[in-house]
Amino acid sequence: MAHPPSLNSFTKAIKENCHISDAGGASIFSICGMALRLRDLNKWEQGLYPWQEAVPSDLLEWIDNREQIWESVGDNDYSPLPLNGRHYDPFDTRAINRILHPQGLFYGAGYAHSLKPCFFLARILETRDIQGIPVLILGQEMVRDLLTLPALNQDDAVIFRKDAAALFLWDQMAYLKKSGQRFLRMALRRCGLPDPGTESRIDGFESILSIFQQTCIHHEIGEICDTVFDRSRFRQIVAGFPHSTVELLARTVKDLLADTGPNGTLAHIIETKNAAALGFYAAFQDGLFRPLFPQLRPAVEKFVSDDDWDGIENTRGIGFDTARRYVEELLSMLESGDGGETPEQTIDRVNTRLVVPLNNGESPITG
Repeated sequence: MAHPPSLNSFTKAIKENCHISDAGGASIFSICGMALRLRDLNKWEQGLYPWQEAVPSDLLEWIDNREQIWESVGDNDYSPLPLNGRHYDPFDTRAINRILHPQGLFYGAGYAHSLKPCFFLARILETRDIQGIPVLILGQEMVRDLLTLPALNQDDAVIFRKDAAALFLWDQMAYLKKSGQRFLRMALRRCGLPDPGTESRIDGFESILSIFQQTCIHHEIGEICDTVFDRSRFRQIVAGFPHSTVELLARTVKDLLADTGPNGTLAHIIETKNAAALGFYAAFQDGLFRPLFPQLRPAVEKFVSDDDWDGIENTRGIGFDTARRYVEELLSMLESGDGGETPEQTIDRVNTRLVVPLNNGESPITG
C-alpha cells in the first residue's frame, strides 16, 4: 500500500509498533480468538472482502512469517514517530493529529482489553458533529495492528473505522451463537433482505454496515456522555487489574451504561425507531452482558409481535439502573480492599461476590 513520500518513515514506525504490540499481546487471546484475529488481519493486508477467504496454504505461510516478525521485535521498546522533522511519543495523539488532519489522515493509539496497545493510521472519509461531539468516519486503513476494533473514542471525539467495522460485523454474523440467530433473522427482515443466507447478506451488506455504524457511533457517544462511571477511576481499575474478571466486569458495566444511558445506543435506536438496529443489537450481545441485562432479549421478542417502543424504553431504563448499581457495588468493594489485600485477593472477592453469580444466572445485586 503506497504512502505519501513524507510519511514513509512515519508509517514504517507505526507498523513496527504494531508488530511490537502484537508480539506482546498475543498471549491474551485463546487459540480460536487468535486465529480469528490473524485471519482478519490477513484479509485486510490482502485487500479481501470480509466474506472472502484466503487460500489456506497462503494463510498458514503468512501466519508463520508474522510469528517470525513477532519473535524478532518482541523485546523492543515502542518507537517514537518521526513527523515533520520531529519525533513524537506514539501515544501523543493530539499533537500528531494536528499535523495529519489537514492531510485527511487520522492516527489512533491507545490501550484496549488487557492493556494491549492499539495503533492505526487511516484516511478520513468525513467528519460530523453529533450532540456537540466530533465524529470521524475513517475509510482506508494504511496501518493497523491485530485488533479489529470497529469504533472508539479518542481525545473527546468518536472514531468509526469502516474497514475494521466491516470485518468485525461480518464475523459477528458468521459466528453468531444459536441463541442470537432469531434476532439476526428479525434484523435482516427489517432491512428488507429476502432471506438470512450468505448471498443475501453480501448483497445487503452496505445497508447492514450503515446501521451498525450508527450503533457504534452512539455507543461511543454514550460513553463520552456518561457521568456514572468516572473515567479516571475506570482507567485506574483497568490498569490495576488487567486481564482479570475485575477488568471484564468493569468494561461490561461501562458498555451497558453507554448503551442504556440517555445519550447512548438504545436511546438513539428508540428515538429513530430503527427496528433493524434493535434486532442486530439484541443478536450480538454475549458474555457477561447477557446476564447483566437479561431483560433485553425477552423485550425484543415481545417487540417483534407488537412494535411497542415504550416497552423497549422501559427495558432501557432497567438496564441503566442495573449498570449504575453494579458500578456502585464494584467501586465500594474495591475501596474497601484498598491497602489491605493483594490484587489477587481483590479479584477473588469481586469474582465470588459479583461475577460467579452472574455466570450462574443469579443477580447478586437487587434494586
